[in-house]
Parts: sequence; structure tokens; C-alpha cells
Amino acid sequence: MTTKMIILNGGSSAGKSGIVRCLQAVLPDPWLAFGCDSFVDALPAAMRASEEGIVFEEDGGVSVGEDFRTLEAAWTEGIVTMARAGARIVVDDVFLGGAASQQRWRKALGDLDADVLWVGVRCDSAVASGREIARGDRTPGMAAQQADLVHQGVVYDLEVDTTRTESLECARLIAARVVR
Repeated sequence: MTTKMIILNGGSSAGKSGIVRCLQAVLPDPWLAFGCDSFVDALPAAMRASEEGIVFEEDGGVSVGEDFRTLEAAWTEGIVTMARAGARIVVDDVFLGGAASQQRWRKALGDLDADVLWVGVRCDSAVASGREIARGDRTPGMAAQQADLVHQGVVYDLEVDTTRTESLECARLIAARVVR
């Protein structure tokens, strides 16, 4: 196996984006980074408050509709196509559907799944909630709601915990598992 993709899954404010930036710095080859936040930001504004798009509930819950799923599938296929074309890819995602979300990736990956390093990024919900407040760009409650939900039924090759471990150390642990 040669690692062509690293897919990080964790709840909001768990520290995934910081780990991705550190991975790009410590991995010996260039890796492209794609995150679910960028995908959501790329959606038309009308879809960011629509039942067919994505809705951020006042309590921190997130629900997605059919139009969101259609565009998400196209985004996923595009990322997989880049990996098939030779780009090394790091993905920062939030598996709102737990195992079902991982299964959508596995379906898109097909035989490339064997070349993916699946990484769970955990963080104590109280710590993630504190980060959420400090960030100021998240709906309060998302971190607490997603801390365990996103990991339900998901199978990982490696898990890291950012509660007390810095992003750089987590990135080094992940990089040590990347097969060239």
C-alpha cells in the first residue's frame, strides 16, 4: 500500500484543520488539503440556510438535505479523481452520519480505499466547546453535539486526541503511518 489519501474525521473544533496544516509541513512530499468547511463555504448562500442544503440549528445541530448530498457526492468524486491522477490528498471532514458517511467515501474511493489512511481526531467535548467559543465562527453547541456522534461506527487506522496533544505532535504521529 502507498498512502495516496489521508482522511481525518472529527467533530467541530476538534483540531482537524490545524493537524492538516502541520501534516503539509511535516510530510516529505506535497499534499493538497481539502476540508468540509471549504465545501460548505463554496455552496450558494441560499443553500446555507435551506432544508435542501444545510441548516445549522440554534442548539448546534446540523441537518443536510438532498441538494447538499448531491453536491457533496460531486465534491467527493472530484477529490478522489485528483488522487487517482497522482495528487496526494488530505481531507478534513465531519462524518455527521458516522459509519454511513465513511461508507459514502468508501463507495467513491472504490479500489483506492486500500491506499487511504483513516484517522479519527478526538477531543474532549468541553475542550472542543471552549475552542468553539474562542473561534467565534461556529454555532454554539456544535462541538459538544459532534464530539462522539461523528465517530459512531467509523473504523480507523489511527486515532489521535487533541485534548492535550498539540496539532504538530498529532501530525507527526500520522506522518509516521504514511506509507511511501
